[in-house]
Amino acid sequence: MTEDEYLSERLEDQIRWYSKKSQANQKYYKRLRLVEIVCASLIPFLAGIGNDLPYSKWIIGNLGVIIAISAGASSLYKFQENWTQYRTTAEALKQEKYLYLTEASPYHEDNKFLQLVERVESLISSENTQWALYTKQDKQSALNNNPKNPPLPEK
Repeated sequence: MTEDEYLSERLEDQIRWYSKKSQANQKYYKRLRLVEIVCASLIPFLAGIGNDLPYSKWIIGNLGVIIAISAGASSLYKFQENWTQYRTTAEALKQEKYLYLTEASPYHEDNKFLQLVERVESLISSENTQWALYTKQDKQSALNNNPKNPPLPEK
């Protein structure tokens, strides 16, 4: 793979992917939080109105359910954590790209392209490893919280 191919097909592609995923996770996180805030704000208001509003107990109960679902989905899918992790990785990849293109340290020596590839692949690999650990922790937590399943052994 040539230098130009690597920069456009690998590095730029990864920067776009991480940026896009970061934006999507930020959007989902903020929308779910907004739903929680609005519903939580309506509950005391509706409770204050009380009997003047027909079905107020049902409405208040449904708002509580919406809050629980929204908070659960946010926690389950880890939108905030993914948003920040993907943004961090995208920015780190951009930094490597600009350091390389300007031949700033550490890219001022003869083997700068190999150094770029190693550093970029290390960043991507590190992010993938963190994702795998997240997934494993989620499975471990789910299994440990289910009384029918014995805990998985730690490695």
